[in-house]
Amino acid sequence: MIRGLAFSLLLIVACTYTVFAQSEAPKGWHLLDSAKDSFYGISLNKAYQFLQAKNKNPQTVIVAVLDSGVDTTHEDLKKNLWRNPKEIPGNGIDDDKNGYIDDIYGWNFLGGKDGRSIKKAADEKARVYHRWKDQFAGKTIDTNQLSKKEAENYHIWMKAAAGMNFSQEEQMDVMFIELTAKAMRRHDKIIRQEMAREEYTCEQLEKFNPITKTGRDAKIGYLTCIKMMGIDPEEKNTSTLGELEEYIEGKKSSFESKEKAPYNYRAEIVQDNYYNFSDRFYGNNDVMGPGPMHGTHVSGIIGAQRNNNLGVDGVADLVKIMMLRVVPDGDEYDKDVALAIRYAVDNGAKVINMSFGKSYSPEKNWVDSAVRYAEQQDVLLVHASGNDAEDIDVSENYPSPWLEQWKTRASNFITVGASSDIKLSNSIAADFSNYGKETVDVFAPGVKIYSTIPGGNQYGNLKGTSMATPIVSGLAAMLRSYYPGLSAVEVKRIIELSVSRPDAMIPCIKPGIKGDPLSFSDLCKSGGIINAYNAVNIANSFHTAAVSKTPQKPIGKPIKTKK
Repeated sequence: MIRGLAFSLLLIVACTYTVFAQSEAPKGWHLLDSAKDSFYGISLNKAYQFLQAKNKNPQTVIVAVLDSGVDTTHEDLKKNLWRNPKEIPGNGIDDDKNGYIDDIYGWNFLGGKDGRSIKKAADEKARVYHRWKDQFAGKTIDTNQLSKKEAENYHIWMKAAAGMNFSQEEQMDVMFIELTAKAMRRHDKIIRQEMAREEYTCEQLEKFNPITKTGRDAKIGYLTCIKMMGIDPEEKNTSTLGELEEYIEGKKSSFESKEKAPYNYRAEIVQDNYYNFSDRFYGNNDVMGPGPMHGTHVSGIIGAQRNNNLGVDGVADLVKIMMLRVVPDGDEYDKDVALAIRYAVDNGAKVINMSFGKSYSPEKNWVDSAVRYAEQQDVLLVHASGNDAEDIDVSENYPSPWLEQWKTRASNFITVGASSDIKLSNSIAADFSNYGKETVDVFAPGVKIYSTIPGGNQYGNLKGTSMATPIVSGLAAMLRSYYPGLSAVEVKRIIELSVSRPDAMIPCIKPGIKGDPLSFSDLCKSGGIINAYNAVNIANSFHTAAVSKTPQKPIGKPIKTKK
């Protein structure tokens, strides 16, 4: 499931109790330097100044983005999109003989041969429950009589079955959100009539003076709902209402899924033999798909063209974005993720961004094998920790670096949490971010992140660990570009060692509704937020030592950035 949308049930309900005043952040605050700019960004410009002084000769790095799709026409992205050099566009022939016809920008694993694409998919929990319901439901199961695989299936089914029992509180929460959304739609209809426009932001609405009492009441009502739910004031009304409707529809479908099996859009559209991993050449080349918002935003964070006087600057300068569409509205499929990782590796990606996740992974062995393959081919994987304000040391979050078949952790896998800034919230840790002292490696900015969005060269803010993850991927691509001799494992280690640790005086509150103050070292293994300047310094030292043939590995504690 996409982990970057702002409408987490936990946060919406939390905002009904406590609303924190937020300051405006400059567009691209996540790239700034804490000492110079007073925003806890990643010190990117300072890093590039360092690299320029070193007269480095960078190489282009391919970053694969496994996501919902990308707007290939966007002005700030199109020059930095990967194009398959072995494929002739539009000729309907598999020129490079890799099994994927006209895969110019990547591949859509959620597509059908007729050109259609999956937009919605059920949660994996519901898919698991109904997959084995007839085999296990209402029956006395002696696990000693089951094979190892059957026992695994029974275990995951029991977990899913327990998760299908939704509490009355959960249903009341969704009812509250639905009532709020209905009120917002009523206000929105009046506002659009009075403003004589179909789209507007809260900032534009604040400045508008309705001429009727009905219009004034609608303005107050709409803005009150927006502030109560903590929605970004720069987000357009159409986007806000659309995401709310998707959220409500998704939750209602989840509530119904215990009694009614979710519709199988995959069987209708993709028509692959899902449980046969050898049936791998399905899909189509429509990498935009029906919902490219999330993937376009993620891609811009990594690789929007820098210094072109347009919109935003991506983190990495010499980068090509390969789009692999695997994430619908709902949970992704393990088979698609595994095949997309393999596609990315086989086509030259050195970094793979995975801004999605879920709590069930019935075909984890397929994904694990792909992760292992990427590890063997020196490819770095960067994955979002999730937006549930949970400790994933104890809660499942997939894909994961633990490779069950080999009983080991993948050395090429980074898990990312989301940080904020005290000018934007009451804590340096984003209140929605998952965390884990053992399982989350680093944090990166993930609140009010400005990037590319689809629909005519547009830009906007999103928040989530989905936004923090591509910042780390961009930094990894930058390191592999300017220091191509570094391995994936070395890049991961440098990123971890170069984090800046927030000063003890900066408030850090455990994510969640009633979080307690704690140290950042309690949230992730590295104990800090990524810092590009520190990273290139360590990378340069390591590179210098390698060139001089003096064995040296970056060691020591993360660098502490002074305020």
